[in-house]
Amino acid sequence: MLTYTALTTLSEKSQAEALGEALEGLEPSPTGVGVFEVEDGKGLWEVGGYFLEVPNDINLALLAAAYGAKPFVISEVPDQDWVAKVRRELPPVEAGRFFVYGSHDAEHLPADRIGLLIEAAMAFGTGHHGTTLGCLRAFDRLLDQNYIFNNVLDLGCGTAVLAMAAARASSINVIASDIDSIAVEVANANIVANDLINRVTCIESIGFNADYLLNAAPFDLIFANILKGPLIDLAPDIARNLKTGGIVVLSGILIEQAAEILGVYEAQGISLLEREDIGEWVALTLLRG
Repeated sequence: MLTYTALTTLSEKSQAEALGEALEGLEPSPTGVGVFEVEDGKGLWEVGGYFLEVPNDINLALLAAAYGAKPFVISEVPDQDWVAKVRRELPPVEAGRFFVYGSHDAEHLPADRIGLLIEAAMAFGTGHHGTTLGCLRAFDRLLDQNYIFNNVLDLGCGTAVLAMAAARASSINVIASDIDSIAVEVANANIVANDLINRVTCIESIGFNADYLLNAAPFDLIFANILKGPLIDLAPDIARNLKTGGIVVLSGILIEQAAEILGVYEAQGISLLEREDIGEWVALTLLRG
């Protein structure tokens, strides 16, 4: 059975969200609608719908014109086992002492590595993306340098793979937070699957707005694998909630964005210790003096 996608892009978040809502009212109606920021540094938003019937191209054209979007591109998608496909295309990831794997690869977990189980169906934040991989590698190097972290925050946690890495490395108090309720559900499911239910606390929070985070601060280590805009906006709060001598690991940053991000954090008294470029992405390890 064929399914269909209809995708477009536009530059304003509010317009993208409004277009996504309007898309849900189409006939035939989509089975799902997504609105995502495109991670290429160009400030674009992608709006997409998934259909079991061929979508009405005239109605799509009218919607695109009404919201200032590019014309929708309609594509056929062949029916297949997407979880099986993801499993084939997402082999285990090694990041120093850490080994990120799906249950289908459990037998390949080396005895001398710290295993982090992330199911293939929860593919975002698995460690395959250069941003997550960069954060895991940065954390691994910090541990090699004998840093000890007793109070850790994974801010914008996604799957909570970074929080789980900290818990597995014996950090005493680990909090994973995300602005998105679905991400929090996924993170909690991963925490349970990794037998870390008493080691990682996962909460929904917009930045540092939750009292739970403020009461737990200051932190020894903060992971913030997000995007350029939120990283800049959160810089003062991160500085306020990071201990003197504490570490922050930032990613979700394109190479061409690194200098601007560094300038913002240096203005908060947080200076660069190390950076690693992986493909087009950068992971920055910084110290609060």
